[in-house]
Amino acid sequence: MGTTVVTTTAPVETGQRWAYGAILAACAVALGVSGAPAPLYGIYETEWHLSPLTTTMVFAVYAVAALGAVLVSGRISDVIGRKPVMIGAFATMIAGLVVFLLADSVPMLLLARALHGAAVGATVVAGAAALLDLRPARGARSGQLSGVAFNVGIALAVLGTSVLAQYAPAPLRTPYVVIAVVCLAAGAGIVALREPHTARVKARITIAKPAVPHEIRADFWFSAIGVMAAWSVLGVLLSLYPSLAATETGVHNLVFGGVVVAGTALSGALAQLLATGIPARRAAVIGDLGMAASLLITIPALATKEPVVVVLAGLVLGATFGLGFGGSLRHLSEVVPPHRRGETMSAFYLLAYSALALPTLVAGWAATTWGIATVFPWFVVSVALACVVAALLGLRGTRAAVKG
Repeated sequence: MGTTVVTTTAPVETGQRWAYGAILAACAVALGVSGAPAPLYGIYETEWHLSPLTTTMVFAVYAVAALGAVLVSGRISDVIGRKPVMIGAFATMIAGLVVFLLADSVPMLLLARALHGAAVGATVVAGAAALLDLRPARGARSGQLSGVAFNVGIALAVLGTSVLAQYAPAPLRTPYVVIAVVCLAAGAGIVALREPHTARVKARITIAKPAVPHEIRADFWFSAIGVMAAWSVLGVLLSLYPSLAATETGVHNLVFGGVVVAGTALSGALAQLLATGIPARRAAVIGDLGMAASLLITIPALATKEPVVVVLAGLVLGATFGLGFGGSLRHLSEVVPPHRRGETMSAFYLLAYSALALPTLVAGWAATTWGIATVFPWFVVSVALACVVAALLGLRGTRAAVKG
């Protein structure tokens, strides 16, 4: 979810062979924290009498805070090192979990999600940079493994949270205690880590200025529109879809909603892992078209009211999401000039996080007014059209490259 420019050109010898795996694990835990509250939103809505709009506001504030962290944490880690940034992020993450534990009002939920957004954004950016510090010649592989770790982290956290909320006492408290213990363990690994960024620079800490080089503008919009469509789906999937699936199927066991989200995330991880041999642009086009089709499939899948059919539709959607998101990010990474990487990726994630927050808020407002079951098909069709536009841009770029 974040990329930064790294100045090292050779592997960092820390004498800690486990360091690379520890950083990947920390990133997975961070993304797990970001998705963990998803199964609990239905409980908050019921017990606190929240509207879908309020639920999506709680979700969206995370995206806004994460965007702010993405824009500044890369530069901060260049100046003071990756390790201090990640330690601070995990401390903030645990603080957010404490706020969730004590929460008795919507403002406290908003504060907790804002803390988690800032913590996850910083972890992802500093973690991605640290992985490149340790293995600079394997940037593409690190990016792929990061994407897989992110999806696995979300899947395990969502499934674990749903099981604890369903069967353990204090469903709005116990999951956060367990997650805090996991965060402490991951944070301890970061504390034990030797600083991987040995070539730190002395400079002012500034916000990365979003910009797109003229020579890659078409490639940028192909990648950006695909990721915006994908993250729009992700926002609604994590904030509203579990409740919708439970309502339509009549299965109100929280584990079912957890299985729907976890299955989608794991399917996305597997697709990214298996797509290594597929050229990035082709994978993105296939993923964009697949997302359009699989999004439309979710409408009749929900209409069947069959839990197995809903889960299978989620698996298909997750696989195409993995191809679309992973391919788009890989393609942009291949074409962006190295000296313009920071500002280009800032623009990329500005659009991505906006797509994560704004459509989710619109969907929440519409669901509050007309009901999520009524709004969902319209949202699906709109995002499917955006996926098709991204695919057409990719196909046009492919033809231009062949003619050239």
